[in-house]
Amino acid sequence: MISLPVQDPQAAAQEIERGVTKLGMHSVVINSHTHGEYLSDPKFWDIFSAAEQHGTPIYLHPNSLPRNMIEPFQECGLDGAIYGFGVETGLHALRIITAGVFDRFPKLQMIIGHMGEALPFWSYRLDYMHQATVRSQRYESIKPLKKKPSDYLRENFYITNSGVAWEPAIKFTQSVVGTDRVLYAMDYPYQYAVQEVALLDRMDMSEEDKKKFFQTNAQKVFGIGAL
Repeated sequence: MISLPVQDPQAAAQEIERGVTKLGMHSVVINSHTHGEYLSDPKFWDIFSAAEQHGTPIYLHPNSLPRNMIEPFQECGLDGAIYGFGVETGLHALRIITAGVFDRFPKLQMIIGHMGEALPFWSYRLDYMHQATVRSQRYESIKPLKKKPSDYLRENFYITNSGVAWEPAIKFTQSVVGTDRVLYAMDYPYQYAVQEVALLDRMDMSEEDKKKFFQTNAQKVFGIGAL
């Protein structure tokens, strides 16, 4: 994956080009917010433009909560992987959706881990309340989109199960975004559970869908190996 100087969006766009054309790399990783600033801000959209142009999916990886969010989580020990990471990264992905990034860059693809940072499980309510919020005209930042938030989850996101070796959650997410967009990942070395591979290999799932989950979806999105 190509790592970027996100604080300098123009340099980051150039690094995507260099990674693809000179280093033979096929994806980008960004550790969520940059000093509390989110990619939903148009000043960062040169990064999205370059990623779309070069066909490089962006993996949005968790980061520690920014300073203005962390205290209520930290005081009760919920700031890390137990909850805070997922909340922050899910918020970031949703900000990107509601900012209209995928209307501007419809071919852009992103990847989020940890079973989609809960967004697939919220998709019904996100669709309903986004529409209601647009109608209310309460927030300048919430404008109409060409599609529903859940449509962007299905069309512009790949989701790994990292840290969630749980068959019901995996199959539910497949039912929301499709079997072509959910792929296996172990949250190594942070959550190292060797037995989860064998556990998930016993899922009640067709061999075709299981191969997508364990192999071919990853090959497709990261541009690795022969399909």
